[in-house]
Amino acid sequence: MTGPWPRKGWREVRAACSAAVLAAGLLMTATSPSQAVAQGPCDIYAAGATPCVAAHSTTRALYADYNGPLYQVRRASDNAVKGIGPLGAGGYADAAAQDAFCAGTSCVITTLYDQTGKGNHLTQAPRGHFPGPAAGGNDNLANAVEAPVTLAGHKAYGVYVAPGTGYRNNHTTGIATGDQPEGMYAVLDGTHYNSGCCFDYGNAETTGNDDGNGTMEAIYFGDNKGWGYGTGTGPWVMADLENGLFSGVNRGYNANDPSVANRFQTAIVKGGPNQWAIRGGNAQAGSLSTYYSGVRPNVPGYNPMRKQGAIILGIGGDNSNGSAGTFYEGVMTSGYPSDATENAVQANIAAAGYSSAPTGTPGSLTPGSRISLRATTSCCTTGYLRHDDTDAQVVLSTLDSASPAAAKSAATWTVRAGLSDTSCLSFESADAPGRFLRHRNFQLYLNADDGGGTFAQDATFCPTPGNSGQGSSFRSVNYPAKYLRHYAYTGYIASDGGSNSWDSATSWAADTSWLVRQPWS
Repeated sequence: MTGPWPRKGWREVRAACSAAVLAAGLLMTATSPSQAVAQGPCDIYAAGATPCVAAHSTTRALYADYNGPLYQVRRASDNAVKGIGPLGAGGYADAAAQDAFCAGTSCVITTLYDQTGKGNHLTQAPRGHFPGPAAGGNDNLANAVEAPVTLAGHKAYGVYVAPGTGYRNNHTTGIATGDQPEGMYAVLDGTHYNSGCCFDYGNAETTGNDDGNGTMEAIYFGDNKGWGYGTGTGPWVMADLENGLFSGVNRGYNANDPSVANRFQTAIVKGGPNQWAIRGGNAQAGSLSTYYSGVRPNVPGYNPMRKQGAIILGIGGDNSNGSAGTFYEGVMTSGYPSDATENAVQANIAAAGYSSAPTGTPGSLTPGSRISLRATTSCCTTGYLRHDDTDAQVVLSTLDSASPAAAKSAATWTVRAGLSDTSCLSFESADAPGRFLRHRNFQLYLNADDGGGTFAQDATFCPTPGNSGQGSSFRSVNYPAKYLRHYAYTGYIASDGGSNSWDSATSWAADTSWLVRQPWS
């Protein structure tokens, strides 16, 4: 399907029942995950007279009777698309439908549908002031299986934002502009972040440019200290107000904004005429804390605000796209929500039962899984691709059950969505996190990700059926005629014939075919 499903059974929450709905939200606790479908966060906001004007989630419905699509995926094998909805009205995402559709290939998330009925869907972010890595300067789309999670025991997937990934809608309906009041929350992975600019969700410029102080109002999450920061080493929930990540009234340091240590984090930013607040808490249990509440920053240009009303996810307002993070759900409201309403929403989130899910099945090419790569050439069927002990080179070494633990660890890789193309793969060292298999001058090395586009391409490989008819082969994304190869027990990317010795046509098909095996460690 290519468009949103109809919203079946949804009804406007009438003012007469607002008090009852809000009271029910305040009574909801994290000990009863089954209550998550009794009402959704947007029912609670409506009861508080600050209705949702955008509602996005890949994990669950955000209204009690929403039964439309949550998101859409596109698979690489034939570019077919499928909308993924909840298991039932108000329910959790039907992850099994995604798994069946994407079996045997890879999928990306193309659309996060707006559950409010206003059409404020999020799609691939177009080129802004900063270009993205995809065709035409667009941003990448998120790999659909990179962020598995469970809610009350139900499998779901989040939106895994690697650097270069982003979503946007520049043509919205009902989103606050100028100095109009609004609120927003997001449920995020509190352990997935970086210092890049800027992992945001919220209100941004419709132009894709930096249009000056006060032209944004979005939730930021990460440990960037370039504009503002709180206590500890981060990460922090802050507000991106354009030309400033604010942790409080002051530019720079504000002591009341704490470092986050939760696996799942509720992050809240809200703003109105000369008032705004940052709040947050553990999305699995407990109450919200207020990190800041008061007047606008004491820096010119933020009172009054000049918000433009676009919606962004994973990027800054000018399409700065060096950030990392994982998004599960979030909304934007019309009006400045009360603390009581937000507290009820937090209780609803905790009741949803967010929990970590196992990552990909060991020995599979699913992002998040651990693997070892075994050679198929007749000479070397006990040889595995590993990084060397003494330098950064990647080599082929014989391994068996008696091999040292360090050697087994060096031959174990964590599969990641491709750094430059999320429909492909990258391989992160299991015993040296942050270091990836990459080619440089056609030889394979293990190097730290420097965040640059060249590194991302050098470290991205697209899986194909084995060139020899056995196993899998891995094509270089920036040299499409070259594949991962072992030659003289050293790793290269190599073509079938060429001027380099490692391009030799002899045994090329077998040398570039690998068996994906259970990880050695």
